Amino acid sequence: MDWIKKDNYGWVDVLRIVAIFAVVWSHVCDDFIAQFNNDRTQFLTGVYLESIGRPCVTLLVMVSGWLLLPVRGEYSVGGYYRKRIGRILWPLAFWSIVLPLVSYAYYVYGNPSTGNPFVDVASYTPQSLGTKLYTWVFNFNVDTIPLWYLYMLIGLYLALPIVNGWLRTATRRDVGTVLILWGVSLLFPYLRLLATLAGMTSHSPLGANLWGMCDWNIFHSIYYLSGFMGYMLLAYYLKTWPPRWSWTKTLLVAVPMYLLGYCGTSFGYIWVNSMFPGQYQYLEIPWLMCGLNVMLQTVGVFLIFMRLQVKSRPWLSRMAAMMFGIYLCHFPIIQMTYDLYDVSGLPYALRIALMALTTFAASYAVTRLLWALPLTRRFVK
Repeated sequence: MDWIKKDNYGWVDVLRIVAIFAVVWSHVCDDFIAQFNNDRTQFLTGVYLESIGRPCVTLLVMVSGWLLLPVRGEYSVGGYYRKRIGRILWPLAFWSIVLPLVSYAYYVYGNPSTGNPFVDVASYTPQSLGTKLYTWVFNFNVDTIPLWYLYMLIGLYLALPIVNGWLRTATRRDVGTVLILWGVSLLFPYLRLLATLAGMTSHSPLGANLWGMCDWNIFHSIYYLSGFMGYMLLAYYLKTWPPRWSWTKTLLVAVPMYLLGYCGTSFGYIWVNSMFPGQYQYLEIPWLMCGLNVMLQTVGVFLIFMRLQVKSRPWLSRMAAMMFGIYLCHFPIIQMTYDLYDVSGLPYALRIALMALTTFAASYAVTRLLWALPLTRRFVK
């Protein structure tokens, strides 16, 4: 089909831009959701608006699957790892150090009286800063939350050569079967919560242990067919065997999928908060990226973008190339814009929109500056 051709990949660039803006939008909403029952209006506004952009990261994963699978050309596994993972390690190390420094400077010297409920200013001490500057090799922290994506992406890149070897011989039925099993794994978080509510003892913050799980074994029956790799395989499936639907049929399928997923994401979060007030380990269940409702939102959006007739343009590709840098640097800017628009009487929805637009623009400017300098380009490319 025409939109599968390389010269019509402009829609991929547009989708990447939309997905990164959705990331910024979602992180902006977190500051309002953090009010919970202290300000019910802020909480509900944040939940309803963040749920719109909840499939942001999963859309990025599907874009990666679309572009990277199948892996073309001859390669060694070691060479593939050096090429893909090596490009991630520099930005990961750089921003794991820079983001805590920026946040510390802002909350200690810039605005220690912030009213942001998402921030505990008292935790910004020289000791905590020092710990953050070296423990990034183990995991992200509160100042580098978006970098969880890079750790996850490294895991996907480690598995891609193995998956690619299978895809060379896999039939449509083979890939479809694996995707069905992956779909079953999307139900797993809800089943754990359901088992807990049904009375099964829960030793895990995410609910009861199921299907072979226990304190010394996290690898349940469907574990090896779960996770973000399913989104990459789904993108590969849609590219290799695209649905030959008209625009009307595409919308009749995609729009209800998205709306159904949105209802599960937003109302599910509100319901879980009513059952487990303020308990983040349970609150994250309706928002899990590898959950059924977020998958429905993701696929609904992806199907629509696949149908867009957008030819590649140099300016569009250049802008899309900036998105990785925006993702990496935007988080502390959000916290600054919260204080900027913390104006009494300003509607919460308008504050969220202004914060998202300002953060996106400022992050784009930072990325362009770093991109222009050869020494710092590797940190945003």
